[in-house]
Amino acid sequence: GATGGGIWKTLNGGLDWFPVSDGQIESSSVGAIAVAPSNPDLVYAGMGEAQLRGNVMQGDGMYISKNAGDTWRSIGLKNSKTISRIVVHPDDEHTVWVAALGDPYQPNEERGIFKTTDGGDSWQKVLFRNDATGAIDIVIDPKNPEVLFASFWEVYRKPWKLWSGGEGSGIFKSIDGGESWTKITGNRGLPTGVLGKITLAISPANTSRIYANIEAEAGGLYRSDDAGATWQLINNHRDLWQRSFYFMRIAADPVDPDGVYVMNFILMKSDDAGATFEYLDTPHADNHDLWIDPANPSRMAVANDGGGSVSMDGGVSWTKQDFSTAQIYRLTVTEDFPYHVCGAQQDNTTVCVSSDGGTLTDPGNDMGDWMYAVGGGENAYIAIKPGEPDVFYSAFTNGLTRYDRSTGKTTYRHPYPYMVMGEPAAAMPERWNWVYPMVFSPLAPHRFYVGSQHLWESEDEGRTWHKISPDLTRAEPHTLEDSGGPIIKDQDGPEIYATLFTIAPSYFDENIIYTGSDDGLIHISKDRGQSWADITPPDLLPHTRIGKIVASQHKAGTAYAVGRRYEMGDRQPYVWKTHDYGKTWTKITQGISGKDFAHDIAEDPIKAGLLYLGTEHGPYVSFNDGGDWSSLSANLPDVHVSGIQAQERDLVISTHGRGFYVLRDIAPLRQVELTGKVGTTLFNPQKVIRSVFDANLYYYLDKPATKVTLSISDHSGKEIKKFVHTNVNAGLHKDVWNLRYPGATVFSGIVLEGPVPRFGPMAVPGSYQVTLTVDGRTFKEILLVEKDPKLIEVSQDDLKAQFNLAMALRDLTSTANNDVIVIRALKESLSEKFDIQKNEAAALILARLSALEAELYQVKNQSPKDKIAFPIKLNNRLSGLYAFVNYGDQRPTASMYAVKDELQPLLAENHAILEKIITDDLRDLDEQMSDAFYERLIHIN
Repeated sequence: GATGGGIWKTLNGGLDWFPVSDGQIESSSVGAIAVAPSNPDLVYAGMGEAQLRGNVMQGDGMYISKNAGDTWRSIGLKNSKTISRIVVHPDDEHTVWVAALGDPYQPNEERGIFKTTDGGDSWQKVLFRNDATGAIDIVIDPKNPEVLFASFWEVYRKPWKLWSGGEGSGIFKSIDGGESWTKITGNRGLPTGVLGKITLAISPANTSRIYANIEAEAGGLYRSDDAGATWQLINNHRDLWQRSFYFMRIAADPVDPDGVYVMNFILMKSDDAGATFEYLDTPHADNHDLWIDPANPSRMAVANDGGGSVSMDGGVSWTKQDFSTAQIYRLTVTEDFPYHVCGAQQDNTTVCVSSDGGTLTDPGNDMGDWMYAVGGGENAYIAIKPGEPDVFYSAFTNGLTRYDRSTGKTTYRHPYPYMVMGEPAAAMPERWNWVYPMVFSPLAPHRFYVGSQHLWESEDEGRTWHKISPDLTRAEPHTLEDSGGPIIKDQDGPEIYATLFTIAPSYFDENIIYTGSDDGLIHISKDRGQSWADITPPDLLPHTRIGKIVASQHKAGTAYAVGRRYEMGDRQPYVWKTHDYGKTWTKITQGISGKDFAHDIAEDPIKAGLLYLGTEHGPYVSFNDGGDWSSLSANLPDVHVSGIQAQERDLVISTHGRGFYVLRDIAPLRQVELTGKVGTTLFNPQKVIRSVFDANLYYYLDKPATKVTLSISDHSGKEIKKFVHTNVNAGLHKDVWNLRYPGATVFSGIVLEGPVPRFGPMAVPGSYQVTLTVDGRTFKEILLVEKDPKLIEVSQDDLKAQFNLAMALRDLTSTANNDVIVIRALKESLSEKFDIQKNEAAALILARLSALEAELYQVKNQSPKDKIAFPIKLNNRLSGLYAFVNYGDQRPTASMYAVKDELQPLLAENHAILEKIITDDLRDLDEQMSDAFYERLIHIN
């Protein structure tokens, strides 16, 4: 179960993983998974992550799959928000216990231990402490499933604070299958005082042995050897229980009673019942869960911040983590062609990938050819210098780097290099958010802004900085206090509060700058920071995190802002717009689901009033400047959209759980009327870059149609490609033309050296006619095909020459293959009509045809590698030259023309032989057959 990425499955021991819950679950973060021991096809999943990091994602209860993950169904506990552990009865797949931690941001009743005996059709709350304390762990005695242990955790989060521990925390035991419980936290040997998070394990090899990893003043790993009656502290090393809110899970070896594992930054193993531990290397740090095969303890699976991995040798080696569950914080897009998509990945590095999936090269790249890092760290906001696409600025805790992609060199450029860690925000001279904002001015590209609680400006790429604002946050004292307590403080950066969260310079006046804070303030300066005005919307409540402000590219004075309050227990969407520099604001949330709070907003760079919104559960689009919104999720999984940006052709999103996605070709969105409604129409196609993009041809039907045809013709009206559809539903439809003309004729079973010539030559840059016919009604648009702008040395005449030669070779190849087709048909007809053994004339014609066929095509070829054993023939030489001519965008070489001139007479000679056999020899044998095959020969060639 992935944090933000849904449910994944492997069928080959972790070598490959694939998602199985997409489109079936309504939240993306998985807190717990359990497979029924008595039925491996029955799987339970609980939603909402229990590792309560700063931007924890909440869930929507329990799901069940009865067919090994193929389909999923919701089975309740939707208001629990966080499911931390699931236990299934070893012999009864329908009896399940669930530990629900509850809502970390506000009190709620649906938390504690729940039990079902009917597979989730109904639930009984069997143990409840209070509305601020939830269950964090539950374990079952595998030999006596009437015995269970559960732990409770009193914990809460606010945007500025984590607080772990309180009177509600404790350990409970049941000996009647969870129907009744006894608190055992006061049993002899357990720590006294305030307790925090507690995790548990029962040794399957000795079920009287219980382990508890406890956050307390006297914290550490405790052990009971009498089923929880008495306890002793075995190991108090901080490695076992550091950063308790995020780690501490334990697992007991199923065979060795002295074997126990603890998950923390590092996976640790003990062979002496917890007295000492050794470190096990895993593919990634930050380990959260461990499954051990009860029949073979050397086979195990670990879950950590890098994903899932399987080991077959007890943790000595692990499978790779190469499936897409990246949690991206912010989205940035480069000016490259094709553009690159960049962001910072939780618990990893910054990363850029090509939008077309092509290979990337980078001088400083140590991540493989397909992606590269750009400095900074896991929590970066990335800014690219306008006009200099090789210069990237990105952040990390206590830092800001400048990265030059052309050299691979990184330098440090932070405005205030004063290191902070382990202290409250109140003690910090400058408060830098975990993902603090940075942006270049679009009108003064040398001007660079970053934000703490102040706005900083640099005009020399970060060598010198100037503070150009007062504190632009509320800075309320209670939001700047210690975080993590009351037992152990946790102050690593995400809880630093009262900071700037977004900066938006104007596209019309270089002196105008907007800022938004994480505690709910929006400011504007119209004089480049000399003075500031509070323009916070009147209905914007305190402690609404201003996720993004966008200054309009189309109209001065217009700006858009999104806020989120889920960390205050309010999951409603908040989106505003202003057309007068913030003097007045209008809330624009019509059509957005009540649970889809917003993270990012973007304005279309081409069409005014076309807006895009990234929310907790997918993207939205508005065609009327936010008047109403429609979902754009389409085939996306349920996913937190952390960033959204429109390009010239595409819409790009970053997700916090599934990496990057691109919605190809958004031209239709730009042509929808402001009402969001449209009649039957053919949309004006987006211009196409030859050899880079296919032509996406969109049309909309306002009602079902019996027959729809879509054709593409050249400038002379000659049809190139045609799509025909019958019984077409109303709605938006798309046909894709790959810009290629029809390919050469081929025949069944053909084996060639080089590609089979099914694809035709690529269209030359120019104008093409697109015609849509819907039940007799006709619509026409022009499609523009342009040359790749990177091909400076290639001219239009070069591409015309390439096209002309390719078409000629295509036709020659078709002639050769058509001749083979005619020969084979004629040979079959002769064999059917004449007794070849007795008819000498027919046998002679058959022999001549076979000899001719063998000159045109290597008839001995049956398998792909036969071409190595038997010499290739004329049709293969022609198709090979055809492939060479089509290779890349270039003017044909002189040698290509020379070889064509060499092969063409040979084909003509063989074709003439075939024609003579049909018109002379066959006529003497059967005049009617001769006429028929001559007509066929002429027709297909």
